[in-house]
Amino acid sequence: MDWKIFLTIFAAVFIAELGDKTQLATMLFAADKEVSKWTVFVAASAALIVASAIGVLAGSLLSEYINEKYLHYIAGVGFIGIGVFTLYNA
Repeated sequence: MDWKIFLTIFAAVFIAELGDKTQLATMLFAADKEVSKWTVFVAASAALIVASAIGVLAGSLLSEYINEKYLHYIAGVGFIGIGVFTLYNA
C-alpha cells in the first residue's frame, strides 16, 4: 500500500466530511438517548463505506472511457458549480 496516497485520500475525505450534512445527521441520531451509539456508529460507517464503494466503481468505469485529465477537469467544474450554486442559494 502506498501510504502517501492513503494519507492524502484520507485527509481530503476527512476534511470534506467535517461539518457536512452526513456528520450533522449522524450527530442528530447520536443525540437520541434511546438509540445505541454503537448502532449509530456502525450504520453511519457502513453508509460511508457503501457510498465510497460507489464512488470507486464509478471512477473506475468512467476512467475506462474518459481520459483521466478530462475527469479532473469535469470534477473541478463540478466542484465550482456546486460552490456557485451554494453561494447563489445562501
